[in-house]
Amino acid sequence: MSVQPSNGYDVIVIGLGSMGGAAANALAERGARVLGLETYQPGHDQGSAHGGTRIIRQSYFEDSAYVPLLFSSYAGFAKLEEESGRDLMRLCGGIYIGHPESKTFAGSHAAAVEHGLDHEVLTAAQIRARFPTMEPNENAMGLYEANAGYVRPEETVRANVEVAARKGAELHFDEPVLSWSPEGEGVHVRTATGDYRAARLVITPGAWAPELLAGMRLPLSVERMVFHWFTPDFNALGYPAWSEEQHPVYVEQTYENLQIYGFPMTDGPQGGFKLGFFREGTPTTADTIDRSISAAENVRMQARARELFPHLSGEVVQAKTCLYTVTPDEHFVIGRHPEHPQVSVACGFSGHGFKFVPVVGEILADLALNGTTEHPIELFDPQRSILLR
Repeated sequence: MSVQPSNGYDVIVIGLGSMGGAAANALAERGARVLGLETYQPGHDQGSAHGGTRIIRQSYFEDSAYVPLLFSSYAGFAKLEEESGRDLMRLCGGIYIGHPESKTFAGSHAAAVEHGLDHEVLTAAQIRARFPTMEPNENAMGLYEANAGYVRPEETVRANVEVAARKGAELHFDEPVLSWSPEGEGVHVRTATGDYRAARLVITPGAWAPELLAGMRLPLSVERMVFHWFTPDFNALGYPAWSEEQHPVYVEQTYENLQIYGFPMTDGPQGGFKLGFFREGTPTTADTIDRSISAAENVRMQARARELFPHLSGEVVQAKTCLYTVTPDEHFVIGRHPEHPQVSVACGFSGHGFKFVPVVGEILADLALNGTTEHPIELFDPQRSILLR
């Protein structure tokens, strides 16, 4: 599929958050004339790419089909660090805890075995001995992988747009998109301040997907999520036990409790220990989300957290809201628009997409410039049956 420039642009990217910034970077690197349009400033806190940290891991319990993409993504983060000079990824290890048949443990173990990933299987007693902050259920098992950790979302977004601009991309911030439409074999995009045309369009709308992709009738649910930072009892266990030098990122769900995830203390002893429920959101929209957080939400989160971390008994340091855009099967939507092949879309990342930012950028550049990609994205087909019911 050849790309014929229109109005000076080969490709317009709507949304310069996590995925859109990566797409603009990948497209500019390939020599495309790129226009990027974004409602806010880079690294804003109105969507899904803020809060200081996101987990990155390879023993992927959601589906082992993600693992090859993660190999590419790890390489992409390393490249972006080198190009931007920003500190983006830290590998402090990760542990995924649950009863032996749980998706969290058994799914992680299956992915690790299938793809030959380095890992250790730990009993509850071994988890307690290695990580004294944790008191898992006596029947719990843990899969530990050293090649896991966290990435910095705001820094990643800023890095991508900075590098994309250096490679020649034209990026407009504080310029909301009002509409887009096909125009012959190209596209027309209207913003609050201008009209633009290009041969191809990439839409990475985040929580604004229901509005910008209304014609695709995707069954997306936008959910309000909350994550918290609590102060541990340093008299029981000193700060080093909670720090990234000694503590991994983690995911835990044992029997009927709600799945939680979180991080070591990445910002010093005053920064708090961050965690949240993975899928315990309430329906909202990107423009109507309630960003206030109640005392009851703090109490509920801490009570659940102390089931695994009994010494996490201090005050809440801070709490923030975030938006998940969720598909019925919790897999992503990445592909060409079914009615307009000059348009590529990426959305519905369901709370676990940030670790894929570099490879999604590459995939979107492939789709925009070539019409196809060699990366395995069948799982994310916008036309898969569960999305068409």
